[in-house]
Amino acid sequence: MAVNQQSLISDDILDKEYVMDRKDRIIEECEELWKQMEKYQQEITLAEGERLNCSDAQLTLLMMRLKNLTAEYNQWLERTPDIIPLNPESLITLGKEELQKLHHNLEMLLSTVQSKNQQLQEDLRREQEWLNEQEELGASLNEMCKELKNQVIPVSEKRTFLEMKTKMTKIKKHKEKLLTSLGEILDKHFPLPEENGSKKRKRECQPNAQLITLHEILEILINALLHSPHDPYVKINDSFWPPYIELLLRTGIVLRHQDDPSQIRLEAFHQ
Repeated sequence: MAVNQQSLISDDILDKEYVMDRKDRIIEECEELWKQMEKYQQEITLAEGERLNCSDAQLTLLMMRLKNLTAEYNQWLERTPDIIPLNPESLITLGKEELQKLHHNLEMLLSTVQSKNQQLQEDLRREQEWLNEQEELGASLNEMCKELKNQVIPVSEKRTFLEMKTKMTKIKKHKEKLLTSLGEILDKHFPLPEENGSKKRKRECQPNAQLITLHEILEILINALLHSPHDPYVKINDSFWPPYIELLLRTGIVLRHQDDPSQIRLEAFHQ
């Protein structure tokens, strides 16, 4: 019990010493401020007779500030410092208040940091997605570049060959279609002489001839023009029915040889 009383007495002594020391420091600071103000006031008083560089408004403002500082200094001299009791209950109360303020400030700071962190995470996610897309695009472009470097010449030759082959196939199909349509038209409108009721008369005129259709005559002329364009003439024989030859000559589809009228050729419409 005696020990506790001695500790309380020593604590009270320390508290009084701390308060007195703090009061002495405040008084010293106030006296220092007062000395400075007196010094400035003396300088202003000495400078009243001299010509001032500043305007009257600035001088008035400085005087007002001087009065305010003087009044504030007087208030500090008259004010008695609040002495905080240093008993355990007061210290605990003050500690709780400071901790609550600190807790509140830390909560606000935590909320701000979390919001900023969430925004940074969202930015990071978008940047990561963009980076992944760019990496995929770069990988695709590199792969395409390698393929083009390795296959630039073969692909060009192969493509040209395939294009020509496709065109040849289309031309052949178109040719076959035209020949088929031509054959159908000729067979329908220009049949063999035997099918027109003149079989007996034709046999009498050409007893040993095996007549061919107009379709076959044109096919012979077309093959001669395509296979031997330097000599496309075909000699007329007994299998060529004269009315068909006359029809082709009159329409300008075939031409006779200049030196040998028994030879004809197909007009080169494609030139």
